[in-house]
Amino acid sequence: MPDRTTYFFGNGNAEGTKDMKDVLGGKGANLAEMTNLGVPVPPGFTIACDVCIAYLRDRAVPESLRIEVASHLARLETVTGKVFGDQADPLLVSVRSGAPMSMPGMMETILNLGLNDRTVIGLARASGSARFAYDSYRRFIQMYGDVVLGVPHHTFEQLLSSKRLMAGVDSDSDLHEDHLRNLVEEYKGLVRSTTGREFPMTPVAQLWGAIEAVWKSWTLKKAQDYRKHAGIPDSLGTGVNVVSMVFGNLGNDSGTGVAFTRNPSTGERTFYGEFLVNAQGEDVVAGIRTPLSITDMAERFPAAYDELLETQDRLERHYGDMQDIEFTVERGKLYLLQTRIGKRTAAAAVRIATEMVAEGMITTRDAVLRVPADQLDQLLHPIIDPSVRATPIATGLPASPGAANGVAVFDADEAVRRAGHGDAVILIREETTPEDFHGLVAARAVLTSRGGMTSHAAVVARGMGKCAVVGCKEMVVDHERRACTMNGTTITEGDWLTLDGGTGKVFAGDLPTTPSEVVQVVRGTLDSRKAPAYQSFERLMSWADEVRTLKVRANADTPHDARVARAFGAEGIGLCRTEHMFFEGDRITSMREMIGARDEGGRRRALAKLLPIQRSDFEGIFEAMRGLPVTIRLLDPPLHEFLPHGGEESKLLARTLGVTRGELAHVVESLRETNPMLGHRGCRLGITYPEITEMQGRAIFEAALRAKRRGIDVHPEIMIPLVADYREFDHQRAVLEEVAGKVLGSMGESLDYTIGTMIELPRAALTADQIAQRAEFFSFGTNDLTQTTYGLSRDDAGRFLPAYMERGIFADDPFQVLDQSGVGQLITLAVAAGRRVRPQLKVGICGEHGGEPRSVKFCHAIGLDYVSCSPYRVPIARLAAAHAALESSVQ
Repeated sequence: MPDRTTYFFGNGNAEGTKDMKDVLGGKGANLAEMTNLGVPVPPGFTIACDVCIAYLRDRAVPESLRIEVASHLARLETVTGKVFGDQADPLLVSVRSGAPMSMPGMMETILNLGLNDRTVIGLARASGSARFAYDSYRRFIQMYGDVVLGVPHHTFEQLLSSKRLMAGVDSDSDLHEDHLRNLVEEYKGLVRSTTGREFPMTPVAQLWGAIEAVWKSWTLKKAQDYRKHAGIPDSLGTGVNVVSMVFGNLGNDSGTGVAFTRNPSTGERTFYGEFLVNAQGEDVVAGIRTPLSITDMAERFPAAYDELLETQDRLERHYGDMQDIEFTVERGKLYLLQTRIGKRTAAAAVRIATEMVAEGMITTRDAVLRVPADQLDQLLHPIIDPSVRATPIATGLPASPGAANGVAVFDADEAVRRAGHGDAVILIREETTPEDFHGLVAARAVLTSRGGMTSHAAVVARGMGKCAVVGCKEMVVDHERRACTMNGTTITEGDWLTLDGGTGKVFAGDLPTTPSEVVQVVRGTLDSRKAPAYQSFERLMSWADEVRTLKVRANADTPHDARVARAFGAEGIGLCRTEHMFFEGDRITSMREMIGARDEGGRRRALAKLLPIQRSDFEGIFEAMRGLPVTIRLLDPPLHEFLPHGGEESKLLARTLGVTRGELAHVVESLRETNPMLGHRGCRLGITYPEITEMQGRAIFEAALRAKRRGIDVHPEIMIPLVADYREFDHQRAVLEEVAGKVLGSMGESLDYTIGTMIELPRAALTADQIAQRAEFFSFGTNDLTQTTYGLSRDDAGRFLPAYMERGIFADDPFQVLDQSGVGQLITLAVAAGRRVRPQLKVGICGEHGGEPRSVKFCHAIGLDYVSCSPYRVPIARLAAAHAALESSVQ
């Protein structure tokens, strides 16, 4: 236990400041700061946050702390002129939590503490209102009974509801004194029958019960879940704030409210909030009564409103950020109970940051740091209309944000068919494979019962900017019946669903969505001059680009994706996956002909059909990215993924290939592997079938020269995948160099190009110096590198990784957030080894981690040249890279 644990504030002086959040918690530090500023704050004291952690460890209250609290309580009595437990005019206090990082509503609060059967009489006499005194008493018993004694909240609410019904009133504020006296006795009886003990009547015992309950609330599941979501360490603990009570429920000259110095939804510079007359703070939050707009307060309490208006402006300017304020008016006098940095939407965050720069309140550097990078997702994807109230039928992993609605379909072909008729569809699968690609293109969103955040469905959906919810374990898919069941609700084909990819929630029915203004501008459907949200977004991103040193590229497989990526600010393509080009239209047939061919001649004939298709796609991508580098990965997945596994498709393919269905089945079976992700794929395919590498190399070189002849500045980078040994790289490079010589020679042109590799195996990372003697760039495929380092299947790990995180074995899903101590060390070693032999070696990452802010900061710290991510995560990566640059500059 530290030497000092308790800090006082009151009468214009405080023993803390806003810079002591780690010690006092956010609420305590800001109460102290407001006191020092001369803002009207009820006096009180704060118990430091580290006391919470010590208490939870030892489960005991040191005697020294009890003495210190008693001393501060006596000081509070002196300042207020009231005595704790006095039967004539008692001092009452609130006991509230306050962690170093804001966790609104996640921990406990108790109001009106100090009331008992005797002090309530003194409160009635001193206030002149017995009704007010017993209303305060019943509130205290309910809060204390719930929080400290464990009496279920709803049992109190049942008694309160019955009392309103018996009294024939709709609101608690309409209950008379006699009703409230009776309710107090009923509440005490409920405590007695539930706990087997009388409600505690000693104020000091009440106080310590409340303090310990606040400490214990740090471990509540909702608090733990919030910290996990917000990335708040469990080791911080919460402060405890003991503050003298001021009352908003003294009558019609009193009230309470919550306000924001700007609109937290839109960012508009207008005072925004709500208040209630004759109420305490819990009434505003609980929604029991309909609150009034903050502007109505000007008419009800004009003097207090004017003071509040001046105070909120002063606080915003003092803190340099939008404030969330809690206040109470007691018989016309204003008191502030809290100020903190206000939570806001992404749209509001961007607008507030840019407007505060224009107002001279903050610098452009402050503005860039003010907006969380991952929050930009909200700006880039549609959302469910906030005015809609609906209950989800299931929840999965939020794989790709945004909202989407459509009719349920259960296979890719049906998705294409219905979409072709103009239907909005949501593709539902147990899990998706590359064979489902056309269905993913046609669908508005995808929902799977299996898979993780880097599963096929998740990666492809993010790349296309489509909503995805994956790993929905509550969903049972019955493909035979073309239906699925979620927690008792059955969805059959054609039923409407709405997905929220930002939260992972699944809703039955067609809920309205709100489109993203930023995306409309990027797609060219909205003039940027008519899009103020986009203008603020672009202004902020331009400031971010001025300070970041880490380049940001995009993973894009089509000219359309490349154009979208460039519109979002991508500085090149870091990963073009050539296999996705084979799944459109008739292309898959030619690919299957190549796989099913009996000899090299047959494979070459099929590849000749694919050559012009690949060449055209590459030329379109070079055109979209003119002047910027384009990294093209050679064929990577195992061949069996391109083949049908029965049904009409198998019959049609057998007819096309001129073989029997039995012979085709033999081909399919011959390609089946026990562990295909570690099997015949990547450079291993190119070594076994060099004609595949030849065709792809020819398509790249010819496309680049055609684009160059049209005046397009091209920078092709050819990436050889899944290299484990430098000799594999040598083989594939030799094939590509031979093709390049033939193409360039026949066309009489020169071309600057580079050949590098994808580091996605631990052995490649450990022998990076050998590979770097031959490779001109490294791109770390962190999806597979994570998989092979951990020995985890990324598609199957979703079944047990949540349990690992719940039990604290893993802090994060390693497929979502780069594992810096394991996978990150392999990357660091590989970069250092590679640059020792090739100092100018270009290095980047192209896995899904390239768009995750913490991973981006790691990439900046170890000196990578770029990150590459899905087009719709490019702005997030740009902002995260700027944060990394700014934060490292002050360390």
